[in-house]
Amino acid sequence: MDATASAAGRAEDTMGSIFISGGAAGIGLATAKRFAREGWTVGVYDVSEEALAAVREQHPDFVTGTLDVRDADQWDAALADFTAHTGGQLDVLDNNAGVLVSGDLAELTPAAVKAQIDIDALGVALGAQAAHRYLAATPGSHLVNIASASAIYGQPGIAVYSATKFFVAGLTEALELEWQNDDIRVVSIWPLWAKTALAQTDAKTTKTLGVRLTADDVAEKVWESVHPNAVDRLTRRTSYSVGAQTTVLSNAAKFIPNSVNRLVNKALAQ
Repeated sequence: MDATASAAGRAEDTMGSIFISGGAAGIGLATAKRFAREGWTVGVYDVSEEALAAVREQHPDFVTGTLDVRDADQWDAALADFTAHTGGQLDVLDNNAGVLVSGDLAELTPAAVKAQIDIDALGVALGAQAAHRYLAATPGSHLVNIASASAIYGQPGIAVYSATKFFVAGLTEALELEWQNDDIRVVSIWPLWAKTALAQTDAKTTKTLGVRLTADDVAEKVWESVHPNAVDRLTRRTSYSVGAQTTVLSNAAKFIPNSVNRLVNKALAQ
């Protein structure tokens, strides 16, 4: 049997296929495990060779590879590699890779500012762009972008990271409209602080709001988002809050005056 036929056979035997950027640790790895438990073909791609080596040892059934999300050519190569294992099928692209550098903007190095914008914003757009042709060729596919509760209102102390998540939210809404006729559903996931490396920061809200979520909580919401109920499909739902705190804050922000929203966020962040 040739490689293409073999890959197609494997795709038929599984529930679906998901490609996860930044998938070798934290929320990405938790998401990989969640989908693998359901029989999905899982692709874990990451910039860290050390983290990938650990994944290969512990999860030899995962498809793995190196990916720097800032590089369009690497996106093309990684997606071609993964879909070679699925017969060309890509049910879900999970734009998960992200970094956070805390501190007042005036005190950050230009390199820290650039890294966050390049990975957390540019990387998401490049991933969506590279994945489009695969998603469009797979009926009922999903693009999942990891946003953040920090996009409810701009957050001091993590201003650049917060701003990139506003970008992710806007990109998600725009692509949901752009790609509707391609049968690609586009959604974003909105967690507050989760117990991952990103929460190891001196941002004030880690203390005022706590770090209550786990990587598994976020992974479960990713799973839920790509298995929408009838209401979600009818309303074209694009955002999924993770945890009660995010739900309350996001819903309140829609109805309270901006001045009140500012005071609430000032109290939480300072």
